[in-house]
Amino acid sequence: MLSQLGHITVGVADSLMVGQLGAVPLAASSLANSIFAIIITFGIGISYGITPLVAASDGEGDQVGIRYYFKHGLILNMVTGIALFGLVMGFSYTLYDFGQDEEVVALAIPYLVVVTFSLVPFMFFQTYRQFAEGLSHTKHAMYVTLAANVINVLLNYVLIFGKFGFPALGLLGAGYATLISRILMALMMGLYIGYSKDFDNYDLKFKWFFERLYFNRILKIGLPSAIQFMFEVGAFVMAAIMIGWLGAEALAAHQIAINLATISYMTASGISSAATIRVGNQLGRRDIPKLRAAGFTSFIMAAIFMIGCASIFMAGHKFFPTLYIDDQEVIQLASSLIIVASLFQLSDGIQVVGLGALRGMRDVKIPTYITFLAYWIIGLPIGYYFGFILNHGAVGVWYGLFIGLTITAGLIFYRFNYITKKLSKDYI
Repeated sequence: MLSQLGHITVGVADSLMVGQLGAVPLAASSLANSIFAIIITFGIGISYGITPLVAASDGEGDQVGIRYYFKHGLILNMVTGIALFGLVMGFSYTLYDFGQDEEVVALAIPYLVVVTFSLVPFMFFQTYRQFAEGLSHTKHAMYVTLAANVINVLLNYVLIFGKFGFPALGLLGAGYATLISRILMALMMGLYIGYSKDFDNYDLKFKWFFERLYFNRILKIGLPSAIQFMFEVGAFVMAAIMIGWLGAEALAAHQIAINLATISYMTASGISSAATIRVGNQLGRRDIPKLRAAGFTSFIMAAIFMIGCASIFMAGHKFFPTLYIDDQEVIQLASSLIIVASLFQLSDGIQVVGLGALRGMRDVKIPTYITFLAYWIIGLPIGYYFGFILNHGAVGVWYGLFIGLTITAGLIFYRFNYITKKLSKDYI
């Protein structure tokens, strides 16, 4: 949970510090980070293919399989990181065609290019992290992520505001801070895995050897997982684009509210990662009762945590926006959006944990269809209707997100219960 929280606090720190520059830089940060969220979650989804396979191999005592999944995952993740950076380089200047404020787009593009380049070292980090987590070694990734966040905040201060003789780069400075911190994350995680005695048995020295079978197995889980993330995060990006049609102030308010909602979501996704590991491990051992226990325990933990987050959001909905900006119009709108965010916390936690548990069982195809249906066929059209036809503005768009999340949560929970009951009968 702390590792996942560490990833999002990079963006939170950027938004908190960039918000001091005004509504336009904060709106530019929102636009760029919304697009980058699709890119990075696609990369994370691909890397997630490693964890359940390593966890299941660990449950089976298959050290050769563990080694091969790591090496093939490293190649696959590095190719993915480079390809995604190239995609954004070619796509970035089309942002002017999305109906956004031109001043916002001009600030967003160079920042987007820099943070996307940080995806290359990040995917290196993810390979080592997902490998270690598949073997239930989760603490060091947490230490590395938290250390990188401290570095990111310090570099933000220096590069955004121009301290200690450095030029004041504004939003672009936040991008460079993110890039540097992620390079250090990759180095620290690589050195840990390379020199720790915990991994001596796996022979992780890189050799130019690969088999299509291992790529296919990783992609069979990783690609649908990546598409799941794209459907979900893409829905929030589409919501940001629609809200951007309402002006820079509305987009800045959206950035504040989504920033807070993402903190709770990413923390809950830590429980989701744990569910993937434990479910995958018990699947490898063919122990279905413990598999179900691990899954349902994860649901309960997520529900308790997200109800707590909802209470905090509701109590502080007027206070939290003041941490980001002093524009009263933005603060008032962000406050309304945070109330909606508090309403969908439980659904958000249930759906992300359910997807993780199903991933541990290598069940990814049907959940992908569910996310597409809930967000793109139901949630976004309803959001557009409430926001622009009924003139509820940004709040109306968020109603659509709430409905999409709730439908996803219900269907994913039902599927986990259905699949595990079926597995229980098959193994009797």
